[in-house]
Amino acid sequence: MHAPLSWLRELAPVPEHATGAEVAGDLVRVGLEEEGLSGGDIAGPIVVGRVVDLDRQVQKNGKTITFCHVDVGAHGQRVTDRIWQEIVCGADNFTAGDLVVVVLPGAMLPGGHEITARKTYGRMSHGMICSERELGLGEDHSGIIVLTEYFAGQPEVLAGLTPGQDAMAPLGLGEQVIEVNVTPDRGYCFSLRGIAREYALSVGRPAQFADPVEVAVPAPNDTGYRVGLEDGAPIRGHVGCDRYVARIVRQVDVNAPSPPWMSRRLTQMGMRPISLAVDVTNYLMLLTGQPLHAFDLDTLSGSIVVRRARAGEVLTTLDDVARPLDPEDLMITDGGSQLLAIAGVMGGATSEVSPQTRNVLIEAAHFDPTTVARSSRRHRLSSEASKRFERGVDPDIADRVAELAVRMLVEYGGGAADPGVTDADLRVPREPFRFRTGLAWSLVQPAGPGESPPEGLGHRAVLSCLQDLGCAVRDVPGEPGVVEVATPPWRPDLANGPDLVEEVARVRGYEHIPSVLPTAPGGRGLTERQRVTRLIATTLAQQGLVEVLSYPFVGPERHDALGYPGEDPRRAAVRLANPLSDEAPLLRTSVLATLLDTLRLNHNRGARDAALYEIGLVTLLGPDGLRVAPVPGIEVRPDEEVLGRIRAAVPDQPRHVAFAASGDAQPAGPWGPGRAVRSEDVIGLALRLGQALRVPLRAVADQVAPYHPGRCARLEVAFPTVTGPEILGRHDGAGGDGSAGGAVTVGYAGQLHPKVAAALDLPSGTCAGELDVEALVAAFGSPVQARPVSTFPVALSDVALLVPESVPAQRVRDALVEGAGPLLEAVTLFDVYRGEQVGPGKKSLAYRLALRGDRTLTTEEVSAFRDAAIAVAADATGALQRGV
Repeated sequence: MHAPLSWLRELAPVPEHATGAEVAGDLVRVGLEEEGLSGGDIAGPIVVGRVVDLDRQVQKNGKTITFCHVDVGAHGQRVTDRIWQEIVCGADNFTAGDLVVVVLPGAMLPGGHEITARKTYGRMSHGMICSERELGLGEDHSGIIVLTEYFAGQPEVLAGLTPGQDAMAPLGLGEQVIEVNVTPDRGYCFSLRGIAREYALSVGRPAQFADPVEVAVPAPNDTGYRVGLEDGAPIRGHVGCDRYVARIVRQVDVNAPSPPWMSRRLTQMGMRPISLAVDVTNYLMLLTGQPLHAFDLDTLSGSIVVRRARAGEVLTTLDDVARPLDPEDLMITDGGSQLLAIAGVMGGATSEVSPQTRNVLIEAAHFDPTTVARSSRRHRLSSEASKRFERGVDPDIADRVAELAVRMLVEYGGGAADPGVTDADLRVPREPFRFRTGLAWSLVQPAGPGESPPEGLGHRAVLSCLQDLGCAVRDVPGEPGVVEVATPPWRPDLANGPDLVEEVARVRGYEHIPSVLPTAPGGRGLTERQRVTRLIATTLAQQGLVEVLSYPFVGPERHDALGYPGEDPRRAAVRLANPLSDEAPLLRTSVLATLLDTLRLNHNRGARDAALYEIGLVTLLGPDGLRVAPVPGIEVRPDEEVLGRIRAAVPDQPRHVAFAASGDAQPAGPWGPGRAVRSEDVIGLALRLGQALRVPLRAVADQVAPYHPGRCARLEVAFPTVTGPEILGRHDGAGGDGSAGGAVTVGYAGQLHPKVAAALDLPSGTCAGELDVEALVAAFGSPVQARPVSTFPVALSDVALLVPESVPAQRVRDALVEGAGPLLEAVTLFDVYRGEQVGPGKKSLAYRLALRGDRTLTTEEVSAFRDAAIAVAADATGALQRGV
């Protein structure tokens, strides 16, 4: 919200010498945030000039140029017995004798445009005669400013204009404009009226605030325009419109120019002057905070009906967009049938004021903030009116602002006010509430037992502050320190005692609130989920991966690019009602779906060898799909049954960790050639995560999108380790039951399918993986207990087993572990052989068994353990020992 200093001075006691920075500082003192400070970038000399004579000539380019002499007083050059300046001008809307605005050499115009004397069209021009746009006063550039026309209707200003006089003050040039950031609870500051009231409060002179709506208003009568307020579906018990004032002005010249002072102020406030009727409504909205709307009376049938929209209705708004309506939309209608406007948001195209309009109907209404806010967001249509209505508009000033609009249209448009006055009023008075003034100092600056309240927080000081805020305060008989407070109509946010305490603290000054550091309570440490998540991040970072964050939004085509089958549950994604981008309206079901975009971006920017990871949430729909949650009101806290239904409707959002790598895993150098990233690298990352978390992960060959069929591993945890049965059946990306062979699947890793890499524009050979953090948390083991270090030697025994090509090495290893017994310390696969000696369809796996006991093991004991392990492996996998 903008606030020009000259306009603010008309309403509040702003000193003439006060700068914009000083006034902004005073507003900040009462909690209004300064957004910016503009203006003051124009420098003189800019003076009033009178055209002495002129000579218009048509140039070779067909353009008519005016060569003139302008009397600028003492700023001119003496020519014989006269003082003037020679100026070359391209405009032709002035004649000799007119008063104009002259910018002399050395002046600075908006945008850093410095004026100098220069030769143009064969003559010297000592300055320029300016238009509104050149001075930043408006958008009109069709001609220069003729001051007798610009200040028409302001004879007191015209009478004081003489050649050579400084023109900056009368035109308001160089005036500073403060921009204030209005928070949702301070909607009354979306007007000069509200900002001026806050300034008067800040400097301690609230009585010197001049309320612009203090005008006499004719009483409502039966001859006014008919208005009906009908709301069969109020939201949370609040009708959409509880007051509607209608006034008529006849025979208005809507084509009459708006007064220059009004156009200048609209421009300073960031609005473009349009026409008299529109400018008047915008000006009064900025001044008072009450939005107005002007209808062409001759296009209406004779009555206004305010009602909710009906199914299937469509309104074409002023921006020429046909908008399908929702039954919650509040509509202004002609006689209940013809749609005119979305109440409080935007008018329709059928009844807008046009150049042919002669009779105008002024609407000043009070609409329910929730209704307006929902309509504004539903239609993605934020207007100056909706910004104010959804924050709360003073319902008591509708009739007075309508009266001001009538007076302006009569004065500047030559119209005649109709004697009929309509005021449909369904307002329910706000009930006063009790307030204990001692609450102010007990919350703001607590004192010890028996101590007096701090300065400014005593009973009388609190009462004075509340009265300055506009509250009506009355002592409650028989209850010292308790008062009954009726809050002002422009402050709908004040509803209880703590709200009033905040206001007292604000007006008293936040700087008076002592800074007290709270005593930190004894912490209970990190939760198990936090420990696991941090350990995952630390482990991946130690392996050289870089953590990134990506937006969790994807488009439906991403599922195709990842190669998900048609029945894959990962295709069932939650669609956002109001996405940041229409191209990505879905919440991701896999972190890998968005992490790969970041990998591609890094690769395209030169990071050829990249390894990234991300820990984030995914959104998974259950078999019943998206459930509908109840929408409770905000008056009271919902009961547990409602809260339970809300929680039950929220989709499952587990945390996943995904990692991806491309390029070389080992760079080339003097030691030899480099090695590209392979599926074993990312599978090894997953296994190292399991080791760090003390979760015994095992890798099993599998075929799941988006991975290469022959280079994909399923990561499993054995059931006995898992403590959370609720994780079962949730982690199988292929849509299965999540388990295989007495284990639960926690994720997958491997090389991306070549078609997936191509579809996502990733380098061939890119490898990736994704694990369910919630499953790892459920499988997180107990802390490792220290064990004594054995002083006895380890016994090593190698065994080579011949197995079919289809048997995974992990199955053979598990069988060896099971058969070797409790003295087995480690099993390591150190060689895989395929060739003529083993035959087609076979492979040889060589393992090294490490055994250690509480004494030195004999050769016979080691051989017995080895033979037992081989026997179990033979039964489980059909393995044969080579060389036997």
